[in-house]
Amino acid sequence: MIIDNAKVMAKGQITLPKDIRTMLNVTAGDRVTLICEQNRVVIMNSALYALKEFQDAMKGEAEKVGLVSDDDVVDLIMQMRREEEA
Repeated sequence: MIIDNAKVMAKGQITLPKDIRTMLNVTAGDRVTLICEQNRVVIMNSALYALKEFQDAMKGEAEKVGLVSDDDVVDLIMQMRREEEA
């Protein structure tokens, strides 16, 4: 866990400390997502947040179509490739 401080500037901007940027894997031009929960704000790398949201949305969908193991996924890919070649 990293705890650090940042000063709020006149236009509401803050500079994320270097150790926080490193931990979030963000660099100049990257986007971050701010999630406000009651009296605190969580900052996440936007790309990772989008991936997490997608994974949450898809949770359980593979099982619904019978994909319960890595082997099932490989078998499906091989089947689709054979159908494409035919």
